[in-house]
Amino acid sequence: MILSQVAAASGHYLHFTDLGLSPVALPIHLFGHEFDLKWYSLAYISGILVGWWYLLKLLDQPGAPMARRHADDLVFYATLGIILGGRIGYILFYHIDMVTRPLEMFRLWDGGMSFHGGVIGTSLAIIYLARKNGLNWLRIHDYVAACVPFGLFFGRLANFVNGELWGKPTTVPWAIVFPHTVAGGMDPPRHPSQLYEAGLEGIVLFAVLAFMFWRTDARYQPGKLVGTFLLGYGLSRFFVEFFREADSQFQGTFLYTTIHMGQILTLPMIIGGVYLIWTAKGRRERIEPVAGTESVA
Repeated sequence: MILSQVAAASGHYLHFTDLGLSPVALPIHLFGHEFDLKWYSLAYISGILVGWWYLLKLLDQPGAPMARRHADDLVFYATLGIILGGRIGYILFYHIDMVTRPLEMFRLWDGGMSFHGGVIGTSLAIIYLARKNGLNWLRIHDYVAACVPFGLFFGRLANFVNGELWGKPTTVPWAIVFPHTVAGGMDPPRHPSQLYEAGLEGIVLFAVLAFMFWRTDARYQPGKLVGTFLLGYGLSRFFVEFFREADSQFQGTFLYTTIHMGQILTLPMIIGGVYLIWTAKGRRERIEPVAGTESVA
């Protein structure tokens, strides 16, 4: 009854279709074939390139945990970690049934990536690079964590442009009517939760980490920046999930009506973030003037 009343009043709200947005950024015609360059793909590319640029800025400061030459290798390994980890995480956390349809597992252009899986994949890439070059893997995590909000921001904007991962029905003035959210076409106005996440996980989290890096000595306490990222992202995601519609594959389960899978997956991040921040001062160390060399007095 309530949902029907909200849907009936949807004409007073902004309709997503009136924004003229399309998931396709640019249709490409090449050798008689047509390819669609989608905003979601551009979000990943932009996040990696802008993050790479910012990482080099961070590495130019005294006491960097690695040289600029290591950053080039890191971007390559991290990109693999994001793609493989994100896809595998999506399958394991959200669509385990996909293992019975192996070909669908490779259809990345259809979407389906897990941020939590991407975090794990990127972390493994960082650890591999650090061990290979004799570097401090936790300090590298600190620097990379300061760059991740770029990708989160672009990714959530792409979710909005795609008209996906919308929020729960609401009557707030800024609600948006997304199409095809319920059967029968009586689409209610919903929270634009994608924009909530873009603001919290992208803009706010970036500002906090940037302040800590540039205005405090946090980068000299291994684990403090990455701990702040994990805690900040975890709390932001946990909060926004209360306004976000649960994933459709969980309909009929407690994950659709109470706590969501996204909230469950953030709990280890929150706990780990608190631990890293709490113990960061105890890991403070003399920083080498050039990564990979001996400390000097």
